[in-house]
Amino acid sequence: MEGANPAQQVVVDPVAEGLRASGFITPGDRVLAAVSGGPDSTALLVALVEAGHHVVAAHYDHALQEESARVAEHVRGLSRRLGLELIVERRERALPRGSVQAGARALRYECLERAQKQSGAHVVAIAHTADDVVEGVVLHLLRGCGLAGMRGMPARRGVFVRPLLSVWRSEIVDYLQVRGIEPLQDPANSKDAYARVRVRRDILPALERDRPGIVKRFYRAAARATALQQSLEGIAATSLNNGAATRSVVAAAPEPVGAELMRQLYARAGGDQPALSRAHVKAMLGLAEAGRGGRGVDLPRGLRLRIVGEAMQIVARETVRRPAPELSVSDCSGCDGAGAAHLKPGLDLRLGYRTPGLRMRPLGGRGTRKLQDIFVDARVPREDRDAWPLVFAGDALAIVPGIAVSAEMAARAGEPSLHVTVRGIPAKVESLNRLPGDPI
Repeated sequence: MEGANPAQQVVVDPVAEGLRASGFITPGDRVLAAVSGGPDSTALLVALVEAGHHVVAAHYDHALQEESARVAEHVRGLSRRLGLELIVERRERALPRGSVQAGARALRYECLERAQKQSGAHVVAIAHTADDVVEGVVLHLLRGCGLAGMRGMPARRGVFVRPLLSVWRSEIVDYLQVRGIEPLQDPANSKDAYARVRVRRDILPALERDRPGIVKRFYRAAARATALQQSLEGIAATSLNNGAATRSVVAAAPEPVGAELMRQLYARAGGDQPALSRAHVKAMLGLAEAGRGGRGVDLPRGLRLRIVGEAMQIVARETVRRPAPELSVSDCSGCDGAGAAHLKPGLDLRLGYRTPGLRMRPLGGRGTRKLQDIFVDARVPREDRDAWPLVFAGDALAIVPGIAVSAEMAARAGEPSLHVTVRGIPAKVESLNRLPGDPI
């Protein structure tokens, strides 16, 4: 342009540029913005409006402080000035057990999920910044973490996006000052009881004084960890076979890949993320190792990892105790009653459980087989095998209830026999594994 100064440069607004560069929100998207009333969420809300997006605001009142109602009213006023629809919820039930911060966070995300469905929003935007990434990294390092913890926080998880992770808190302050917008300050951000507050107020400033620039170096390290973690997640996802993991694949994978496989398997079973501790993941990987394995691993959210054949499955944890097994034996003239095995008369039968070296020649099969192999073919979970009731004649295995009967001890059809039933085996396995005509 004539008369323009060639040295003049266009000033780029870091908040607007961070929002645009994130790529999470595209034209036409309906966005639900989580607004606490503080500087970060206020700047995000204003930036979304200035960018021309279709925005609905959402505020969750934790009802943990006396002034929480005033904060909610502040957010209402801000939304009115911006001409936005606002969805507000106030906590009316007790916090979940555990830390106050974790419980409040869980309830806030539940609120945002409801608001997202109510508003029909494509994405839920949350106003975490570059400073939050660094604080998260330091917190995770202090507690002990792996590669995933070094990321600080993921930029996207499902419908939740964090488009300002490249923006620093100082840039947020400047952005609001230019526009003459006065946000609220959360009193919780000055409470020494919270580890994040101590990291923000004491640890990071001390590190920065001693090693100028270290905060931004933490941020760059987190970016590299994010790229590596995404690579691991991609490898793990391709290793899952139709959403399932096999024991041999997990056992052969490098530990970081195996750990990510377990996290993805848990997530696909409906588990919350993040929820698995390092102890959970270690126990899950241990179950994949060669050998008889353990009795399964209990996981958060009422789930349990178990081995079925080669498959590693996460299922709902049993909450009802199985009844004690009962053996019923009566003389029979040769009936064809379903749900019973028929053995030769005169056998002295008893209940027992598996011991090393048990074998049987199953009726209808070929040759003698190990009990272990019979269980594997019937897809009995590894953790159930030691507790599976067996029927013995003396020391010889006569019946594997729900699965097989000894060919040497089976009576011929229509001849006098012992009518044998066993109660107390898992009904779900009985119904899944029995073939037509199989004895019980």
